[in-house]
Amino acid sequence: MHSRTTRHSNGVKREPIPAMRTLNVDVLTLFPGILAGPLNESILKRAGEKGLISVRTWNIRDFTEDKHKTADDSPYGGGAGMVLKPEPIFRAFEALRAEYPGETMLTILLSPQGALFSHREAERLSKETRRIVLLCGHYEAIDERVRHSHVDEELSIGDYVLTGGELAALVVIDATARLIPGVLGDEESASFDSFTGGLLDYPHYTRPAEFQGMKVPDVLLSGNHEEIRRWRRREALKATLTKRPDLLDTAALTDEDGKILEELKKEL
Repeated sequence: MHSRTTRHSNGVKREPIPAMRTLNVDVLTLFPGILAGPLNESILKRAGEKGLISVRTWNIRDFTEDKHKTADDSPYGGGAGMVLKPEPIFRAFEALRAEYPGETMLTILLSPQGALFSHREAERLSKETRRIVLLCGHYEAIDERVRHSHVDEELSIGDYVLTGGELAALVVIDATARLIPGVLGDEESASFDSFTGGLLDYPHYTRPAEFQGMKVPDVLLSGNHEEIRRWRRREALKATLTKRPDLLDTAALTDEDGKILEELKKEL
């Protein structure tokens, strides 16, 4: 634990600064190459270099025992598609426990049957102190014995089916990592994103002030911070009302928000 100095009228006081926290994620996958590119670019790469996140991929095929590295087989009872075999995945979990003795783990299966991943879920995972293990499905399914023996929870990134869980794992990692203190250059950026506080984001503008006849709203050039705040809040409420009104049922709304919404409903 570090400390920082705060000056008061009666002297100098040392205040503790929380130690840097690392988001530890291990991904079990048949195709680690799918994750390699995104993890080595932009914000995720810098976060890894800073030690704020640590993502390690494990190739499930490395835990097979036949010369063909067979990780799937046809389903009992017949039917289309292939099923991931239990043996290599069980061995992978044994290797994880051996690699991190004494550490507790939260194992998440990326599955279309899982709970819908949301900003709230990302916030929860960003505060997780356990090592997060993301298990990527592929083909038709994973042997059900894996689910019963090793999976703590399931997450889905939407009501559709992907060819595998790798892209879903990247979505979970990216959305969660950006909420770790220090990952974003501007610590306030995440606090004003869409879905933070339950609303969609307000419109953003940058230079030039006029482009192809389209002007930046005057209020943003006024320098009046209170007026800017009110404009942004109104625009966030307007965007949510017109695009995702369902979010308003659970959003944290103030009395001022309620009045603005009534005005917007009349206008629209």
